[in-house]
Amino acid sequence: MYALNLPIFDAKIKKTPDGLKIFDSLRRKFVTLTPEEWVRQHFVHYLVSEKNYPASLIVNEAGIKFNSLNKRCDTIVYNNQLKPLMIIEYKEPNIAITQQVFDQIVRYNIVLRVRYLVVSNGMSHYCCRMDYNKMTFEYLGEVPDYNMICEL
Repeated sequence: MYALNLPIFDAKIKKTPDGLKIFDSLRRKFVTLTPEEWVRQHFVHYLVSEKNYPASLIVNEAGIKFNSLNKRCDTIVYNNQLKPLMIIEYKEPNIAITQQVFDQIVRYNIVLRVRYLVVSNGMSHYCCRMDYNKMTFEYLGEVPDYNMICEL
């Protein structure tokens, strides 16, 4: 797979008749190893191991309803009261992070109204903090620690 701009971890990968699978510790099962899934697994590992995010409060492939359509957020991070705090959208490493990618995550945020939006292709990571009182947003230099995103 690709070398990423994320910490390396010991991913559990197995070969099956359907192709390579990677173990998703959050979903507790092996899933198809695509380039986007490679980014997701590395990014989640980064959040848990480096940024102190509780694995129990992170959900991969979270379903939401948007204009009567069922949509899927790549990852949602919650607080202890199970209020969504962050949406994360992943792309494979060779996909550029464009306005269309941000438009996608913003559509999900119409439903969830989280404080933090993150987009990553494994090489570049963008994190925005939303301010709904001022109707503004701010790009952050890095993804904040979990304790920081819980403060208001």
